[in-house]
Parts: sequence; structure tokens; C-alpha cells
Amino acid sequence: MENKKNVIIIMTDQQRADLRKGCGYELDTMPFLDEWAKGGVDFENAYTPNPTCMPARVSMMTGRYSECHQVRTNHNLQDALYTEDLLDVLKKNGYVTALCGKNHSHRSSEDFDFHECTGHLGNEGEVNTTPAECEFANFLNSTHHMEMHVPSPGGVEVQHPYRNVSSALQFIDSLDHEPFFAWVSFAEPHNPYQVPEPYFDMFPPEQLPPLHGTTENLEEKGDRYPWIRNVWEKVLGESVEERILRARSNYHGMLRLIDDQVKRLIEGLRERGLEENTIVIYVSDHGDFVGEYGLIRKGPDLPDVLTHIPMILKGPDIVHQGRRGSCFVSLVDILPTLCDMLGLETPLGCQGKSFLPLLKNSDIPEREFDTAYAESGFSGQYWNEHDGLTLPAENAVSPEWDRFDCLNTWTQCGQVRALWKGTYHIQVDMMGSGYLYNRKTDPFELHNLWEEPDMQGVKCELLTELAAAMLKAADILPVPHKRYRTKVHPKGYWYQEWSCEDMGVRKMKAIGSRGLERV
Repeated sequence: MENKKNVIIIMTDQQRADLRKGCGYELDTMPFLDEWAKGGVDFENAYTPNPTCMPARVSMMTGRYSECHQVRTNHNLQDALYTEDLLDVLKKNGYVTALCGKNHSHRSSEDFDFHECTGHLGNEGEVNTTPAECEFANFLNSTHHMEMHVPSPGGVEVQHPYRNVSSALQFIDSLDHEPFFAWVSFAEPHNPYQVPEPYFDMFPPEQLPPLHGTTENLEEKGDRYPWIRNVWEKVLGESVEERILRARSNYHGMLRLIDDQVKRLIEGLRERGLEENTIVIYVSDHGDFVGEYGLIRKGPDLPDVLTHIPMILKGPDIVHQGRRGSCFVSLVDILPTLCDMLGLETPLGCQGKSFLPLLKNSDIPEREFDTAYAESGFSGQYWNEHDGLTLPAENAVSPEWDRFDCLNTWTQCGQVRALWKGTYHIQVDMMGSGYLYNRKTDPFELHNLWEEPDMQGVKCELLTELAAAMLKAADILPVPHKRYRTKVHPKGYWYQEWSCEDMGVRKMKAIGSRGLERV
């Protein structure tokens, strides 16, 4: 039988791209990952297509942008629109599949051949049997998604990343030489910001590096930034700064805990003789403010701290390059890239592109990886304080105002689009409000260049690129009927000359939340 490559996607939830020493950060949060990445490709410019959990995860699985797969919030899983996703493609090609950890996608856990799920609060699929596991689950439930000021009980072995890796190794050991796909999906370092010893004060609050953006920068970021800061001040109270500092400390500690578990997984592959034949992808769904601008978690718009993600690939046929800059890649590119690496057909409707040439560092197509594009918003107008909807009425805050959902009607309304090219980042909303930043000279995006006279040429160029990206992201589904033919490059490229054979009219039929199916 053909020796098919195995695939593991290690996904963290809400991990910023820049908080690693290997990325220039002054603290050594993830030493194993930094060293491991030197033997693969560690993309400097990797982006999420939408900085929200479910839209981003559906994009990774389908290779489609949120406006087209239609899961634009964390509450639209039933609306997913696609032909085939990563799970479909691998299962029909003989792969045994596993979900170990957080799902939060359009697929049910039962769609995987093996699943052991975990979430954020101890009651989202976890099977807690030992006294220590039950105590930890109760602890998580008591956090209400807030930061914890004491070490988590039970030590490392009750933590979900540890259990996720144990599940993955258990799954691998159950196989009889079949090719496998494992989605090892950590629900951390997402809130609640909690971590056990010895990680709790591994990065003490008082020794953390100073923030770059503060509350003084909020006004220039747009109306939604001071609005969400005001909510946090009400929720966190007079100790808001102290609580954000503890959240930052716990976040750093969780990065190190995750790093140790990634090491355990990779060493487990090595011990089983599987490392050389396994494609491993390390990625996150989106970022976190981690204190910048006086904010935590996520929320408004498409800032770099929320959209810029880690993405590292290592395995067979991947040239050792370490950090790779200049080119841009996205979560939507993972499906077509894996199809290309495994010699499989990319599903119709996939909007990403194969970056296999970047992994091989050979025959890189011109212009294909010059930009990244992202979307946010569920449409409509912006809500504000003059409207008749309140945060308690929407259930975005608790009646006591001691907890807060930062993804709510106010932060997710409207439509926002963004593009990255070179050192620049441009963002525009449906009202024509714009932001332009030079990431090289202003990496934390504190100075908006939109109105600067000497930046109008750059702004014009990037607006043109953004318009082109939005048009490229227009959906080809459902495909036209009768005589029209849709020409789609098999690797998702746009700028390469090629001749397409007449494949006839592509006939599709809608089958609801399970996407589209070929007739």
C-alpha cells in the first residue's frame, strides 16, 4: 500500500504571533517551539481570515472566507456553505481522523473517527473521572472566563493541553498503520486566563515588558476601542490595571505550558518512528490584545494583534528555512496546501492557495503571496449608546457586571475589511472610515497614516489591492447553470498564465448546512 503522509494540525486558541523569543520578544515563552521551527518553515506573515473562533476554524477547514462560508459569528455553525472540507477530503482518501481538544467548527465531534473533546470551562465535552479532574472542572466553571489570581488546582496533568496530547497519542497507538489526521486543538491560551504551578509566576506580573499601546491611544483606534475599554473598566472595577497585568502573566505562563505539551507530542511521534512521515502544522485561529491599548481578549475590527498568527510547518518535503518573511499566508491556504502536498484534488469553492512552493523554497509563483486579506462583521449598521439595546438585554454582560463577552452586537456589527502588503496594513469599513499603518515603523499601530499627505500614493495602491482582494474573495458557489464555465486554477493562483481544459458545466445542488454537493 502507498505510504501516505500523516497530518497533524496543532491549533492554539487566541495566540498572538509576536510573543515568542524566536519572533523578537524579550521573554522566552516557547523555547521548544522556537527551536523546532528552525527545522521547518516559520512564517513571519501569517494571518487569520477572521479574528473570531468559529469563522476562523471554518475557514481553515473549508479554505473559504467567512463572507462566503457564511459563518460570520460564533453562533452560525448551521449556516456553513461549502462543497467539501478538509475532513471530507481526507476521509474519502483513506485517512483515519481524530479531534483531540476544542472543536468549535461546523463539524460535529462525531464526524471524526476518534474524538475526546475539551473546552474552556470544564463542561464542554470533557470526561472528568478522577477527583483531581473534577476539582479542576469545578474550578474552570467558577472562573466565568475571567483571570485567576491563584494557581489552578490539580497540576499539569489535569490541564487540557496535557490531556489533548494524551488523547492524540492514544489515538495514534490504536491505529494499524493507516494514514491518520489528528486535529490537536488546544483551547488555550484563550480566557479564562488560568495556569497551574510551576507556570503561574514563571513570568511574574511586575517583570513583564511594558506595553506599547495604552489607553491614551484608544481614541485614534476608532470609536469601538474606547467603548470596549469603558466596559472593561466597569467589569474589572478599580483594580482594572492589576487584573489586566495578572491576565498577561497567566497568558505568558500558558504559552510555556503549551510549549511543553507540543514538545511531548513531537517526542511521542519520534519515539513511535512517525516523525519523518508526518506533516505537522502549528497554528492559531486568531490573536489576543494581551493588554495592548488597555484591552484583553479580542473584539473590534482587524488590528494586527488580533489577526497576526503563528504558522509553522515541518515534515516531509518541507525545506528547513526557519523564519520566513516577505510572503503572506493565511488559514484559508491550509486546505489547498495539504491537498497539493498529498496529491489530492482541491474542493471546488476553496478560496485559498497552495503555498507548497514556499515550503519547498522553489518555483515560487510571482505575486501570489504578496498580500493577506481578512474580514470581520455580520453586517448592518453600527450600534451605539443611542440605541435601545443594552449589554444586559443582549446577555453580553452578567446582571452583576462581573463578566463580559467581548464578541457581542457592538463589536461585531457592520463590515470591516483589511489587507496587508509589504510593511503596510490598511483597514476600511462599510462607511468609508479608514486606517493605514506602517508595521515596520509602527508595529503596534498607534499612528494612523490615512490622512498623511505623503502617504496618499501608498493609500491609493493599497485600496486598489484591497478592492481586488475583495473581488477575488467573491463566491463562485453556487456555480452558474447551463452553459457557463467557471475557470479556477487548481492551486488557487490568480497571476500565473495557464490553459484550462473544458470540464463542462459544474453542476451542484444545495444540501443545507452540510454545504453543496456535486450532482
